[in-house]
Amino acid sequence: MKSKWLTVVLVLSLAINAGVLVSMGYHYYVNASDRSSAPCPMSPGDSHLYQSLGLSNLQLSKMEPLAQKFHGRLEELGALMEEKKEALIAFLQKDSDPVSIENLRKEMAGIQDEIQKEVIVHIMESKKILDPQQQQRFFDLMRRNMTHAQSS
Repeated sequence: MKSKWLTVVLVLSLAINAGVLVSMGYHYYVNASDRSSAPCPMSPGDSHLYQSLGLSNLQLSKMEPLAQKFHGRLEELGALMEEKKEALIAFLQKDSDPVSIENLRKEMAGIQDEIQKEVIVHIMESKKILDPQQQQRFFDLMRRNMTHAQSS
């Protein structure tokens, strides 16, 4: 009788573990596919905000390298932030000393500040390329995208 209960408990445990593994695999797959196509943080979908402004060829020739540089820098800072998040989780898991955790938190805040600076500089540089009507449309689109993102 005891071995029958043990068998039932083991089978139930195996089923639960299998369910958890399948669920984790599914979420990993979904999140991995989302990360592969990083859209512009200020624009929905796979497009960049400036692509809906009707830029001339000269403006596009100036804007595209600027956007590539900006997105490359954001990817670098994003990867660095992911490393810091992993380190934070490890520190928290190990019950590390509060000083180490606070220092890491400050490093993460510095990276976030750097990201904000990069975004502001990018917007100011992009604004220089646009004519007044395009600037108005650019900021209207940005405002709409930001308020839409906050309400989601």
